[in-house]
Amino acid sequence: MRHPSRWILGRLFLLLCLLSIEMTLGGHLAIAAPNQSTPPPYTAEIETQVEDLFNAAMEATNKGNFDQAEQYWTEALEFLPDNPAIWSNRGNSKIGQGNFEAALVDYDRSVELAPEQPDAYLNRGTVQEGLANWEAAIADYNKVIELDPKEAAAYNNRGNAKAGQGDWNAALTDFETAMALSPQFAFARGNYALALYQVGERDESIRTMRNLIRKYPQFADIRAAMTAALWDKGQIGEAESNWVAAIGLDSRYKDTTWLAEIRRWPPALVENMEGFLTLSGEKGA
Repeated sequence: MRHPSRWILGRLFLLLCLLSIEMTLGGHLAIAAPNQSTPPPYTAEIETQVEDLFNAAMEATNKGNFDQAEQYWTEALEFLPDNPAIWSNRGNSKIGQGNFEAALVDYDRSVELAPEQPDAYLNRGTVQEGLANWEAAIADYNKVIELDPKEAAAYNNRGNAKAGQGDWNAALTDFETAMALSPQFAFARGNYALALYQVGERDESIRTMRNLIRKYPQFADIRAAMTAALWDKGQIGEAESNWVAAIGLDSRYKDTTWLAEIRRWPPALVENMEGFLTLSGEKGA
């Protein structure tokens, strides 16, 4: 199976947009763990250093310099060894380098330090999901929902994990809940459309896709899914039109192995895409 680092990174960056990352700098320095060095006394000067490290780490992350970001987070931990947000963010930077197991260690530490905060559970679940550890992912998403029943991302992600197990009806229910909680959550609505297709509600699936494309014409995933769905209905011209748009946005949709193993499209749509690409002569291009 191919490494899912790019897929996981995309999901984590989405989480950074959906979640507030709280850096409690002043007055929250806990006692260092027994195996760690005692951190220096927390002064205004050190607070400034930590703020600078935080900003530098975020800038490095935005530029894709994940190894540098990891170093900044590590330096911040020297001052705030028991800050769960720093551990969680360092885990994110390790994901950017493909170090999945090391990232899980950091998420575990974040959860240990702040068991009532949902962010690290959500990040850890995303990594477990990307590694096809479905039960572990679902357990983390269940915990997020227990802590915050209105967290739409947890329902969406749990739906993805259930789809990974082949339970598309249960996935559909979770996607519906995510949409109800966050009507503008386009990814949840897109996942809902794909799940509808797999459970046999194909006309409703296509209607949902059309509405999404009308609102988000640059939504490559749905453009590609429309291609596969319309090809199966024999609407070749419209399928090809959507394909031109989709492939111009993201060439990975030519790769049906990526679709099945990393993006994890429903099997019915992957099969349709196989047929479309074979017919159009683009399979393997």
